Amino acid sequence: MVLLTPTWREYELIDTGGGEKLERFGKYVLRRPEPQAVWQRSISETEWNNLAHATFKREKDQQKDSEKGRWVLKQGMPDKWFIEYHWNTLNIKLRMGLTAFKHVGVFPEQAENWNFIYDCIQNSKVTNPRTLNLFAYTGGASLAAKAAGADVVHVDAVRQVINWSAENQEASNISGIRWVVEDVMKYVRRELKRGKTYHGIILDPPAYGHGPEGEKWMLEEGVDELIKICSQLLEPTSSFLVINFYSMGFSALIAESLMKSHFPNVNTYELGELYFPDRSGKKLPLGVFLRFYR
Repeated sequence: MVLLTPTWREYELIDTGGGEKLERFGKYVLRRPEPQAVWQRSISETEWNNLAHATFKREKDQQKDSEKGRWVLKQGMPDKWFIEYHWNTLNIKLRMGLTAFKHVGVFPEQAENWNFIYDCIQNSKVTNPRTLNLFAYTGGASLAAKAAGADVVHVDAVRQVINWSAENQEASNISGIRWVVEDVMKYVRRELKRGKTYHGIILDPPAYGHGPEGEKWMLEEGVDELIKICSQLLEPTSSFLVINFYSMGFSALIAESLMKSHFPNVNTYELGELYFPDRSGKKLPLGVFLRFYR
């Protein structure tokens, strides 16, 4: 079990506590809910208000839904801007956006997995290794894979998110990612029937969601079948797998048990938690991961 936190000049976790986090993306500071920040803040409410360029407020009639709300912006604060990520020879740009569900288009802790994906592909013995990114969101992992030389298929059920990913691809001066708007389970089942295989699979499933035709996804109900199918889609050699869970209650040990069930011959792997420390050193957990290269 390891703890990993990426180094990212354009991102900083400033403070956490009281069910919120204060974070900097580029030159703008955002304040938004964070249910795992159950401790006290290290700086005052006045400082939080002074530093924040945008604050996420839950709507009064949506108190039971921790995701839904609106952003209150200070004068001059845009609702869209770009930040950059650099690591080794990887250079990508990611468009930030203030959504009604508190998300901003980037999960910065995932940069640790982008580094791993980039290294796996750069060091692969396979030319243009086929890589499948499932529940791919705005495409940070897809960009890292493509920049490293992979043939990338990017699958997400939400067309607006695919369009956002395409913006990131263009801004990063990358091309050739194949975009697929489809329910993930339908897609992998069909790929299995077609006899398709991949040298890399990236999984970042949400706790729940819906496909473009109303298909329902529940993590605890679908994840075992998903990992099983991925074990059949993944090439037996010169291949990698990345699993990420950010659903509260899903530990790295669950990912390990799933991996051992469906990849019994994999003996070398890495698992643990992704996190960021704030300025006072408090560590905010932001998801669990398991990954291997064989």
